[in-house]
This record gives sequence, C-alpha cells and structure tokens, in this order.
Amino acid sequence: MSNTIFQTVATRPSIIVDGVTKQFVKRNSHSFKEAFVGWIRGKKVRSDMFTALDDLSFQIGEGESVAVMGLNGSGKSTTLKLISGVLEPDKGKVYTRGRVAGLIEVGAGFHPDLSGRENVYLNAAILGMNKDEIDARFDDIVAFSEIGDFIDQEVKHYSSGMFMRLAFSVAIHVELDILLVDEVLSVGDAPFREKCINKIKELTAQGVTMLVVSHSTGMIKDLCDRGIVLKKGKKVFDGPITEAIDAMGLKK
Repeated sequence: MSNTIFQTVATRPSIIVDGVTKQFVKRNSHSFKEAFVGWIRGKKVRSDMFTALDDLSFQIGEGESVAVMGLNGSGKSTTLKLISGVLEPDKGKVYTRGRVAGLIEVGAGFHPDLSGRENVYLNAAILGMNKDEIDARFDDIVAFSEIGDFIDQEVKHYSSGMFMRLAFSVAIHVELDILLVDEVLSVGDAPFREKCINKIKELTAQGVTMLVVSHSTGMIKDLCDRGIVLKKGKKVFDGPITEAIDAMGLKK
C-alpha cells in the first residue's frame, strides 16, 4: 500500500477504516428435503442480508491503544477481521501500516494434526517471519507460552487455554506494528492473563498500535485510552475510554 494515503491526514495513522460496509447472507433454515423439492420446482431458497457494519469510518494513530466496544452483534469482531485481512469489505476501504498480528479467535490458524512446535513455525511464517527468525525466537516463544513438554504434542489435544498461550506467544514475538486482540485474553488462568496484559503494555510503550475487543471493563480501562462504541454496525461514540464506558452503560 502506498504511503501517500497516509500523507493526506494530519496525524500519522496506523489504521484507516473508510466508509466500510459489510453484509452477510442470513439464510432461513430448511431441511434438505424442502430445499431439494424447492430446487425441483424452481423455487429459490429465501435468504436475507444482515448488515454487520454500516458505513463505518475511523482512524487509529501509531501507538494508540483503542477498545472497540458494543453489545453482541454490534460488529466488533467483524471490524477486527476486516482490519486483519481475514474478511474484505463490500464497500469502503481498510488501510493498515506495517505488519499486523491478530489474535482473533483462540487457535485460529492452528492445524489440529500438527504439533505445537510445527504450528509455531507455521503461524510465525504466516505472520511474515523467516525460518532463521523463528529459530532464533523459538525458545522464547515456548518459554512465554508455558506449554513446556506439550510443545511436541498435536494441538488437537490442547485445551483452549493452551491454544491461547501459544497463539499469543507467537504473535507477540513477531516484529509487529499492529496488534489485534479479540476476547482471547478471557481464556486461561489469572496469572497468565496478567502476564499477557503486561506484555501488551510493554509493546504499546514501544509504539505498537493496539485494537482490542473485550467485555471486561477493567481490562479495557487498564489497556486503552480511547473507545469506539458500535451499535448495529454503526459508530455511536468515539472518544476517551471512560466516556466510552459511560456510553455503553457499563459500570466503571
């Protein structure tokens, strides 16, 4: 992506979401028999469009820590998936500067039949690391994850907490510019969550841009200075985190 896109704005953004709309097909449930009979008779299966995001626009500056907030179904996770490149918008544009590491779903990108070791190399390569870089950081990745002897076990035998530990550890050992975190820190024990939060703070202090989705008000206040509140796919508030929490009607 050309840097000229970013030179037209007053600040130096890491993320630009510009007039983005994203829709999904919501099909009515039919049995196979009903669908087959309808096909024979030339009837189309009825479907409806669900608008997950509706003309959404915002910018995130370099080094900012921002929470995307809203009730279930408001478009939070869809926003992160668009920024990560997992999804593409139907309308509008999403621009990012630098390398993006996303913790969107626990275990996403892990192959169940591969070992933890093999998945470290696979995921790190997807995130842009070459083999020499992975070799150099492998021991640190495993040590941070606290997986220990399970590293050579197939990950289909991992708990959700073990998935999160390893996925998070890989992501934060990449040379990243943007970190996307979607609820995965709710998985696992309290000491490890605290360890992850401290590492995120360390990364943001180094200038990494962070976008986080969480229902934990305490975590959001601890990690973020700004909150973007979504309602039915539209932005209804964008400002200081305490005011964003107020706009959500959440307890501080």
